[in-house]
Amino acid sequence: MARGLNRVTLVGTLTQDPELRYTAGGLAVMELNLAGNDVVTDEQGQTREPAWYHRIKLLGKSAEFWGDTLKAGMALFVEGKLEYRSWEQEGQKKSSLEIRADRMEIVSLEGKRGQVTVTDARGQERLKDGLNHVMLVGNLTRDPELRYTPQGTAVTRLSLAVNEKFTTRQGGDQEKVHYVEAQAWRELAEFAAELKKGDGAFLIGRLVNDSWTAQDGTRRYTTRVELSRLERLARGTGQSTGGNSSQSVATAAKGRAGKVDIDEGLVDDFPPEEDLPF
Repeated sequence: MARGLNRVTLVGTLTQDPELRYTAGGLAVMELNLAGNDVVTDEQGQTREPAWYHRIKLLGKSAEFWGDTLKAGMALFVEGKLEYRSWEQEGQKKSSLEIRADRMEIVSLEGKRGQVTVTDARGQERLKDGLNHVMLVGNLTRDPELRYTPQGTAVTRLSLAVNEKFTTRQGGDQEKVHYVEAQAWRELAEFAAELKKGDGAFLIGRLVNDSWTAQDGTRRYTTRVELSRLERLARGTGQSTGGNSSQSVATAAKGRAGKVDIDEGLVDDFPPEEDLPF
């Protein structure tokens, strides 16, 4: 498995006052609800500002440090990682993908011109020009799945296993794997479909939450990364297809960063899978 990279960077506003609580073992936990707008440029050069809302966990001394300092409406810079959890409930396997904060700073909005925040339907302040950035390095857990929407737009789903090695308080070495679902559109989707299970990959994108109604009528939720850039790493264990030399991969990569259009209408036409494939 490729050496993992797992970084999330967010800049947004708190939608409510966070609360500090303690677990039964005495660990301080603070949950933050951060909101902002992404700025997305489509293939015609038009810009849109889709909203995002993410919940972030701050643990231990960092949570205690911020205490009662944070209030709704404050702008924050948050740096952390995606953390995968799985458990069983009533005989069914459940999983979630959360944001664990490693570093946090208050952002001053003084001196910025124009409208800085927008107010949503619940009266919550959302940073108009937010930052929602994810960088990952890992290995594909399965062959990517390429499909086409009814409008003929290519969309590919892939699952990445991100390796994390850390040292426990007792000095022992441990390893944990975080599973992240990702999605690519159009030309990037067709390039992503050329990768194979086991390939190492470097992903850049934005974190989105999606919800839909399953066939059994229950409400389902998923968190995934909408890709703006994808690079295949040569050290992956998967087998490259013929004709995909290093030069051709590098050529295909040009122009993929930057403009990306995540059309919400297309998401409705092509709902996410009902269950994670692991």
